[in-house]
Parts: sequence; C-alpha cells; structure tokens
Amino acid sequence: MSISRSVRTYACAAALLVLLPVRPAAAQYAPVRSSDPATGEKYHIELGAGFWNPTPAIALSSESLGIVGSNINFVTDLGIQQTRFPEFNLVLRPARKHKFRISYTPIKYDAQATLTRDIVFNGIRFTASLPVTSSLDWKAWRFGYEYDFLYHDRWFAGVIAEAKYTDVTATISSAVDTEYTHAQAPIPAIGGIVRVYPAANISITGEATGFKLPGSVKLGGSGGSGDTGQYIDVDIYGTLNFTNNFGAQVGWRSMDVQYSLNSGHDAGDFTLRGLYFGAVVRY
Repeated sequence: MSISRSVRTYACAAALLVLLPVRPAAAQYAPVRSSDPATGEKYHIELGAGFWNPTPAIALSSESLGIVGSNINFVTDLGIQQTRFPEFNLVLRPARKHKFRISYTPIKYDAQATLTRDIVFNGIRFTASLPVTSSLDWKAWRFGYEYDFLYHDRWFAGVIAEAKYTDVTATISSAVDTEYTHAQAPIPAIGGIVRVYPAANISITGEATGFKLPGSVKLGGSGGSGDTGQYIDVDIYGTLNFTNNFGAQVGWRSMDVQYSLNSGHDAGDFTLRGLYFGAVVRY
C-alpha cells in the first residue's frame, strides 16, 4: 500500500514539473493588434487635380547686347491680374512608407497696359505712354520621392527629396517691337511632410520643400559661374475622405522662386500665394 501511494506521489510531482513551465508561457501570450488605417490611407495610386487662385508678385529683368534691363514689375508695370490655374498631382505608392510624386502647375498670365515709365527689356526700350501686351508662361514641375519614416494609423511624418523644374518665358509686345526672354532651371530640393487625422476620415497635411543654390553653380545663360537660384514651396491643406477612393481638398500654397544669371543681369523673383480647391481619386 505504501509503495503504491509513493508511486502516485512521484507521478503527480512529475506531472507538475512538466506543466509548470508551460503555464507562464501561455499566460504571457497576447494577440497582436491589427492595423486600422484611417480612411484614405489604403491605396497604391493617387490622382489629384484642382484649381489654385494665388496672388502674384512677379518681377524680372533681362539684358541683351550689353544693355542692362530694367527691373520690371509685372503687376504694377504691366497690369497682370490674379488668375486661377489648374494643378495636377500623381502619387505612386508601392509600399506603405514609400511614395513617388509628380506634380505639374501650368501658370500663364496675359495682360494689356499703357506704360507709366520707360522700361528696358531684352535690350529694347519701351517708352512711357506706349500701349503694350505682355505674357508670362511658367511651367512648374516637381518630381519627388517621399519616405514616411514614422507611420501610424492616425498620423505620419516623412522626408521628401525632389527636383523642381522651372521653365519661364516672358514676352512684351508693342506696335513697334516684340521681345521675349526664356529661363529654365532644374533645382534640387529637400523637405518634410506631416499628416494627422483629427477624425477617421479627415486629415490635415503640412509640407515644405526648398533649396538654395550657391553662386558657384551655373544654371544657364552665356556667362560664367556665379548664377544663383532658390525655390521654396509650402503647402498646407485639409482632406475630407468620403471613401478610401475619393476625397475633397482645400488648402493654401506658397511658391517662391528666385534666380540670378549672368552676374545678375538676368534675374527673376516670382512669388505666388493663395487658396486652392481640388479632389483626389485613389486605387
């Protein structure tokens, strides 16, 4: 009887030794929380379009034949008015934190005015009281890559590296002459982006990119080095996502471009700031 009782005691002790290491491991197990992205964050392709209505502040000068040009203000001298422009955006998102971005803004102003002072443009003098027609054709491209190094269901933060390509043609015409100047400059830029979701389907986004080229870089023209350029782009907008595939946007954008070529004889200062409205579709 005692031997049988001892055998049962040893068997129970052995079973406890086997089970004891298993119980704490089971007690420590916790299910992994599944991701629940906000509405509008599930996509691989995003297409956006809208209308931007900025207030212009534009001035430029152009030298030709050794004749230094005037600093011409396209608003006060030539009478350009606030105009609405289309904007187009494409985002390719192969993975959650990686985005390839392309945007294009075709900016065009046309105006007619009677000069109140003499101006020299591209080597030609346009005298006061002369009726002139002017145009400014500005093609603004952005090609970029975005990496969202912090990404959560309701907010993310990332860095942006991009190339901004500006192509500007300005023309002034009168009854006696027509002159134009053309400048184009690819400028690299870096910056950042932050997006937060105060509600599951409403986001607020802020991004800024820019770069300043030193005077040792040559952008164009016939002169030597010493050309400079600067491009600063700030964009703050809100998005109301009706579904993952469609949303409406309202925002404010500031685009500031400056360049100086040929030791400052050809220069431009372009600032556009204002509200825009748009929509996005996603796949």
